[in-house]
Amino acid sequence: MNYKNKKEENLEDWVKDLQRKIEKEEEKIYSKKVIEEYRNPVNFGIIKKPDAYAEIKGPCNDTMRMYLKIHDNKITSACFWTDGCGATIASGNMLTRISIGKNMGEVSRISQKQLINKLNGLPNEHIHCAKLATDTLKKAIENYHK
Repeated sequence: MNYKNKKEENLEDWVKDLQRKIEKEEEKIYSKKVIEEYRNPVNFGIIKKPDAYAEIKGPCNDTMRMYLKIHDNKITSACFWTDGCGATIASGNMLTRISIGKNMGEVSRISQKQLINKLNGLPNEHIHCAKLATDTLKKAIENYHK
């Protein structure tokens, strides 16, 4: 038996409708790849006792942290944390996904443009999110070598 009152049902319907509207607006702005990456970030989190770590605050006050585990000059595990927007989450997630299994030299050469291409593009106002991710990863690698 359903004991919900009319106000609860109306609120649930309103929330579902709002969520559908938000999703439609996102689909107008972002590529499917960006949406997939930020809605399902597989590497969001931290690594306890990482071999390499960096934290950078971006131009719009987003913070990005990168955590790396490294063995024989290869990145064996990578995680990121951010308090940023969907484009920042997508950038961090994609970058960590494409870094795992590669040597640090290869990874340190991944450019902002390459990351944006992997995401099938970013709106101009979110280009800096990819730069924040690549800069943070490069800084983590620099910190490892120090």
